[in-house]
Amino acid sequence: MTRNGSSSAFAPAPAELALPDAPAIPGLRFRRFRDASDWAALAELHRAAAIADQDDDIPTPEIMQITLEHKAGFQVGRDLLLAEVDGQIVAEATGTASIRDGYPVHSLHGRVHPAWRRRGIGRALFHWNERRARERAAAEPRFATGSAVLGTWASEFEPGARALYESEGYRVIRYAFTMIDRHVRDAEPIPMPDGIWLRPVTQDQHRAIFEADDEAFRDHFEHRPFTEEDFVATFSLAELDTSLWMVGWDGDQVAGSVQTWIWPSENEALGVKRAWLEGVSVRRPWRRRGLARALIAASLVDLRRRGIDEALLGVDAENPNGALALYEGLGFEVKVRAMCYRKALET
Repeated sequence: MTRNGSSSAFAPAPAELALPDAPAIPGLRFRRFRDASDWAALAELHRAAAIADQDDDIPTPEIMQITLEHKAGFQVGRDLLLAEVDGQIVAEATGTASIRDGYPVHSLHGRVHPAWRRRGIGRALFHWNERRARERAAAEPRFATGSAVLGTWASEFEPGARALYESEGYRVIRYAFTMIDRHVRDAEPIPMPDGIWLRPVTQDQHRAIFEADDEAFRDHFEHRPFTEEDFVATFSLAELDTSLWMVGWDGDQVAGSVQTWIWPSENEALGVKRAWLEGVSVRRPWRRRGLARALIAASLVDLRRRGIDEALLGVDAENPNGALALYEGLGFEVKVRAMCYRKALET
């Protein structure tokens, strides 16, 4: 089912594919997404890979479905390829394309179950993903113009992925950190700047908060403008609890926000009591006044009251607005370092 207006220039995708460089593993085959029964198997694949890679992102089947079905320019039946051995899903690959900072970025993603790594499955899927990116660029010229690049990410705890990318000619161009505050129990409030007030989030405010967040991130590295699909995906998730969100208002204007999420199934899988500060943003007219610091402190105090022990957030290592120093000053420390890989797209 197409939910996101993807181009119809692609021919219907066959259910199974024979990859030219597939390893000789008995029972191995590559296929497209079949039906809703695949979501649980995909979520289990993500869980196993995340635990092995010290990744803190463990989505439920519902989260995976909503996220992928509403990913801009993405069709589940076309842009997702699964590898299975004797009917068990052991790996997957996905790819998207978007215009970021004025140039096309073809983002390639994938994972292999820890029990099936180092056998060539990941490389075969990665090559398919690169071919799919070139096909997309040929079908949609806007994704082939200018300095079009292929891109992916890997953390310091994924040596196999990093070795694969580097052997394929990708180079690190940027770093990002997952940061953690392990002392939420010690959080203390910080006064809001003059003229800024916190208000409980109501449904009629969702659009304004969403648009303000998009505006605030325009100077972020390779920011992709938010789409209607992003809005629908965010506000469709069952885990959404906007009572966790801290939004600073200046009259009827959103000055900044911290969009906090608690993922119960993730916490259960990891044996932790933690929350994610998924979006920390301040619009330009309200920067350099201590608003981000006050909003984060308000979020941490609220999490302390809810019995949360840890808080995580992500940050670009070269954030132009001093976010890294801000977070460190509030007690966050680097937990995981991730590398951004890029290679020129050759069509």
